[in-house]
Amino acid sequence: MNKKLKILLSGGGTGGHIFPAIAIADEIRKRFPDAEFLFIGANGKMEMEKVPQAGYKIEGIDIAGINRGNLLSNLGLPFKILKSLSKSRRIIRDFAPDFAIGTGGFASGPALYEANKLGIPIFIQEQNAYAGVTNKILSKKARAVFTAYPKVEGFPAEKIKFLGNPIRSTIISGMRDIADAKEKMGLDKNKITILSIGGSLGSRTLNNAWRSQLKEFIGKEYQLIWQTGKTDYQDIIEETKNTDHHNIQILEFIKDMETAYSAADVIVSRAGAIAISELAVAQKPVLLVPFPYAAEDHQTKNAMNLVEKNAARMIKDAEMDEKFWNTLSEICENESVRKEMSKNLLYFAKPNAAKEIVDEILNNYNS
Repeated sequence: MNKKLKILLSGGGTGGHIFPAIAIADEIRKRFPDAEFLFIGANGKMEMEKVPQAGYKIEGIDIAGINRGNLLSNLGLPFKILKSLSKSRRIIRDFAPDFAIGTGGFASGPALYEANKLGIPIFIQEQNAYAGVTNKILSKKARAVFTAYPKVEGFPAEKIKFLGNPIRSTIISGMRDIADAKEKMGLDKNKITILSIGGSLGSRTLNNAWRSQLKEFIGKEYQLIWQTGKTDYQDIIEETKNTDHHNIQILEFIKDMETAYSAADVIVSRAGAIAISELAVAQKPVLLVPFPYAAEDHQTKNAMNLVEKNAARMIKDAEMDEKFWNTLSEICENESVRKEMSKNLLYFAKPNAAKEIVDEILNNYNS
């Protein structure tokens, strides 16, 4: 390719939209170091901070979603949409990209809609098992739709490319032998180790489940790496300070996630799209507890894709008191169950997702 590539990307609101976009941009930049990149994000959202930290330029537009909790606050939404469409069009005309990639979030809709109107090829990367309304509409005009699941309702079947979610390269390259990982974390390499993760902010549901089962757990020959998140961390430390929990590591945040994944025999997690993609690559038996208030209940749909392949177990939030300990114990105490789940997770493991997505984009763009 002789000409200098110019790529527009848009995705934000949550890390699940932002980090796949950055991973795709990183893969393109590896191949074309002189390529120009521009992101379009929503003012006030986390992409306005995370994208520049990753080394990319971003322009903000004033866009937001429907506020279902306060319907009166939506009165100005049509004006915000018109304003964001107009600004997106101006940004795209000035930048003149060769193609545009959307990974979801509020800003992605206006950006890709205007790019398509200007005759620029558009591509969509959908992280979840359930397509959002904006991506459903845009998919009709997209050259291709890259998904983390083989069937996503709402997309034209002929456009779907089941290539997985781009994930952190450290997860792919940093996985290590389980005994070495346990030793690095100061754990007994002969004991079943459970890793409980609720995202960077933590999960109140998971934290409360462990609080209620603490005495039961301490009596078992298991080990627990308990990532609490910031909100509950100090309270949990205070609550457990007089408890003999030598087999429990209580951590606010886990920076070296690849070692924690490697050390685990069983993982308990929410069912966010990127979390599931990382868990599939880690290939460890997993108990999923979907966040019930995610848009369109997409975390439950994500989890069910794995459950249907016997690659995970799932418990609903409302069933935690009743089912958590028994379900977790069944996994921990049955090696054949764990082996079967690990084997079946391979179906969803897509460690080369970013590379294969970029291959498809370049092939399609050049054709």
